[in-house]
Amino acid sequence: MSAFAKAPASRSRTLKSVLGGIAMLSASALVLSGCASTPEEEAPTGPRKDLTLEIGTVLPQTGSLAFLGPPEEAGVTLAAKEINEADLGITVNVTYGDSGDTDNKAYETTVPKLLDSGVSAIIGAAASGVSKLFIDEVVGAGVIQFSPANTSPDFTTWDDDNLYWRTAPSDLLQGEVLGNLIADDGNKTLGIIYQNDAYGTGLEAVVDDIFTAAGGTVVASESYNDGDATFDAQISAVTAENPDAIVLITFNQIYTIAPALAAAGFPSDKLYLVDGNLKQFGTEANAEEGTPALPAGVVEGAQGTAPGPALAEDFQTRLNDAWVAEGNSPLTDYLYAAESYDAVILLALAALEANSVEGADIAAKLQEVSGGAGDGTKATTFADAAAIILEDGTVDYDGPSGGIKFDDAGDPTEASIGIFKYDAKNINTRTN
Repeated sequence: MSAFAKAPASRSRTLKSVLGGIAMLSASALVLSGCASTPEEEAPTGPRKDLTLEIGTVLPQTGSLAFLGPPEEAGVTLAAKEINEADLGITVNVTYGDSGDTDNKAYETTVPKLLDSGVSAIIGAAASGVSKLFIDEVVGAGVIQFSPANTSPDFTTWDDDNLYWRTAPSDLLQGEVLGNLIADDGNKTLGIIYQNDAYGTGLEAVVDDIFTAAGGTVVASESYNDGDATFDAQISAVTAENPDAIVLITFNQIYTIAPALAAAGFPSDKLYLVDGNLKQFGTEANAEEGTPALPAGVVEGAQGTAPGPALAEDFQTRLNDAWVAEGNSPLTDYLYAAESYDAVILLALAALEANSVEGADIAAKLQEVSGGAGDGTKATTFADAAAIILEDGTVDYDGPSGGIKFDDAGDPTEASIGIFKYDAKNINTRTN
């Protein structure tokens, strides 16, 4: 079926993911907590309707973040399946579409098609830079944009009519963890190579600030543009300063940059990666993703950070079962799968609470069902959460991505950041 066919019909394309799990900082997750105001909206009045919620996805099936597509789409697929199987007054239909990246611009075709089809909400994009290019179009149409992976701090203050939400934390948190990790490892000087977009510039600024505040010195910081194919100038400028460590804030450009740094003699155990490139590289080329082989040992000892908790084995099994049932290859990694799953669950719960599938009505209830109102009953499954709503209670949903508790800006106020380390086969594992 095409990229715009609706679930649960089986897709013809087969996707593979190569991104690793999440490891926690120190012995426990770093948690960012905050308070949120109580929504003023009243509970729905009148008889409950049988609701059909139309959701579209604008997630990376192609482009430099294509490795995130399978786990994110799997999360959406599983959530829709479990909501529909619960049969509690709401049915979710999903139309899948490609975001691409800022280079191939697949979103320019996807977004108008989804809006014309009458979706109430769009899940995506994964890249902050891509979301910035269509957020105004989506919210201008009165449709919710809900990203499972946008981390740019810019979205916190975006003029979005309360229609933009995300389950991923701002890079103010990831940058803090990464900057402190580099300093705690004893590095005194740092070089940075980063992508010149909303994601790269935002994360680079936070890492710089945190590392400097910890007593370190950023001796070189070089940017490139998405779509660039060569990075010799950036690599030469950074290595010329002989930094103790180098951070790579990239997407798939790491396949070129990491081997070049190794050829220049920079030690791989002094590399630090981020969620945009923290993949299970292995040593084999991936023709489906269009990525080359990464030579063994090129990132051995390198560390990296990514938002999200360690996932329960049961959740991973359910994800794989739902994903494979749609004709796809088994998942190998799960980054942002939980955040995508929770995005769909929260949208369905908010629609139930609002007794409506209008975008603005759903948005008005998202903070409440996430626990942001501060007085809800905890639930960790859609069925349990929906039952609370149907009994005229207030729910506080916590899902596989953890606690959420949206603030007034649509940002989660609870989040965790994991830390990973690579072995000689370019495979990462949690460090604790």
